[in-house]
Amino acid sequence: MKIRHVLTQSVTILVMVVALLVLVPEGIMLVTGVKTPAMAVLSGSMEPAIKKGDMVFVHNMSNEPFRLGEIILFKVDGFEHPVVHRVIKVHEHRDTGEIRILTKEDNNLVDDRFLYANGQLWLQPHEIIGRVAGYLPYAGWPTVFISEAYKMLLNGRSTTTPEVYWVTV
Repeated sequence: MKIRHVLTQSVTILVMVVALLVLVPEGIMLVTGVKTPAMAVLSGSMEPAIKKGDMVFVHNMSNEPFRLGEIILFKVDGFEHPVVHRVIKVHEHRDTGEIRILTKEDNNLVDDRFLYANGQLWLQPHEIIGRVAGYLPYAGWPTVFISEAYKMLLNGRSTTTPEVYWVTV
């Protein structure tokens, strides 16, 4: 009788944990409008604003126009990971109303055009995943350690690069 009670409680707890692991991320995605709303920063390219090892939180629920100085998350063709950099120019075409955006990492003297697809000079709004709403210092360090250990295992050496790479949490 006692074994049955312990087994029932164990199964109930297991079902609740699995439900939380599935439902909480789905709820966060609904609230933020972003598939991966929390990400660890794996490089120092946005320092001093956002440091390596910080955790950033991204949302896409704003219909407001993009602003100079705003930090956004975007995906570029041919680039494996999304990138988080600062908006340095917003251009609206007078005739069509089409918006184009130019970004730059804080730790670089030149804009990000070298990251964009070959021949691409501006980001289009459909390439922007979301806006950085805030960050939590040091919360991404476990992900940084795992990522760097994995890279060292694959390559036999450290492969830290100047771009901002993200690992979803």
